[in-house]
Amino acid sequence: MIFTPTPLSGSYLVSLTPLGDKRGWFARTYCKKEFAAIGHTDEWVQLNHSYSASRGTLRGMHYQVKPYTEIKMIRCVVGAVYDVIVDLRSDSPTFLQHYGVELSAENKQMLYIPRGFAHGFQTLEDNTELLYHHSEYYNPGAEAAVKYDDPLLNIEWPLPVSEISGRDKSHPLLTSSFKGI
Repeated sequence: MIFTPTPLSGSYLVSLTPLGDKRGWFARTYCKKEFAAIGHTDEWVQLNHSYSASRGTLRGMHYQVKPYTEIKMIRCVVGAVYDVIVDLRSDSPTFLQHYGVELSAENKQMLYIPRGFAHGFQTLEDNTELLYHHSEYYNPGAEAAVKYDDPLLNIEWPLPVSEISGRDKSHPLLTSSFKGI
């Protein structure tokens, strides 16, 4: 694996290094020692798999509040997404900045997201599937979100939104008085 820091403090684009032959390929997606080199020592306690049927589907921008903040790692295993993270850590030099990257089955990249970030994505292809690693268990009482089209963040999604849940559509906007998590 190759860990490339993103412009947002503590987050990484993780590129797999597949080994292949005429049968296909093999790649490691997690190694405790390699992740320890970037400071990750938490256990992955929950793995989730999502499926989105339509191109343009938007999910996000989700996070969990203290004391249930979580580290996430996202990988697209079928199709492609534009994946976006927002730094909500008030003490971070990249507070309220966002970063977006294409994750796809083809490019075999993962996004490592530290605690204190909101996360969302938009599908770029029909029938797209993602795998999520989580360092904390899902806690409905700690769930929070930022509106995907918040003007304070000015995220440029690549496609018109074709599908979005009512809940994701109605998340609150940030204000200039937002203090972070």
